[in-house]
Amino acid sequence: MKRLSKLVLIITSLLLFLSLSACGSKPLSEQNVLENAKADKTITWGVKADTKLIGLIDVKDGQEKGFEIDLAKAITQQMLGKKAKAKFVTVTSQSRIPLLKNGNIDAIIATMTITPERKETIDFSKSYFDAGQSILVKKGSSVKNVQDLNGKTIIGVVGSNSVQNVKKFAPKAQVLQLPDYAQALTALKSGQGDALTTDNVILAGMAVNNPGYELTGKPFTTEPYGIGINKGQKEFQTAINQALDELIKNGTYNKLIKKWFGDVPGFDYKGVLRND
Repeated sequence: MKRLSKLVLIITSLLLFLSLSACGSKPLSEQNVLENAKADKTITWGVKADTKLIGLIDVKDGQEKGFEIDLAKAITQQMLGKKAKAKFVTVTSQSRIPLLKNGNIDAIIATMTITPERKETIDFSKSYFDAGQSILVKKGSSVKNVQDLNGKTIIGVVGSNSVQNVKKFAPKAQVLQLPDYAQALTALKSGQGDALTTDNVILAGMAVNNPGYELTGKPFTTEPYGIGINKGQKEFQTAINQALDELIKNGTYNKLIKKWFGDVPGFDYKGVLRND
């Protein structure tokens, strides 16, 4: 009986110690991200892995590649030095904010538009890319801009606000909504519609993979992309903004824009260049 009581006492003491230790340490999401990054010389970024030109895993070497990947690497080295490392965690539109809030990643750079609703939950850097809704057509199409879609068929994806947006500019357009972009692109190729609409950078990736198609007209909405940061991390937010400013000032930003978007059919890469 004495042995059992002694064992219970030991277990109770151990549990109390572990409880006190846990109370004394902050959750990852509440720690000072900038201090941790400086100590480890590492920033962990949440990135897309299925969006060509922006963030895509190369099947040949398994490496993440794209504009946002290169920009994240450049920001990391600008903040922490040339030997600093950018680590990447694949995120989706649904998982990126929960992963940030849980401390699994330090920041999100994943085609995320800065919106008032999202700013209630997380903070953002200044915009690093001004995307916009556009249209993809077959080369030689009579559709040159969004207004030309009146009386024609526009293809979109179920659950996206793209179709609703385009109807504001071409109210007489017919709408064909499909479950995903793969089916939407197939429908465009088979002649079921006259154009496909969504974010211009997503369409740019489609244009690169499909030489017979191109973006046409100017973007007709503005979607400013920002880097997502946990609330309470003002030092980290300021450091990222300063790094962005310096990358624009020294020309690195524009070099990355030209590298990834300079040869995309119909994409006006000069329109998204930034000057100091």
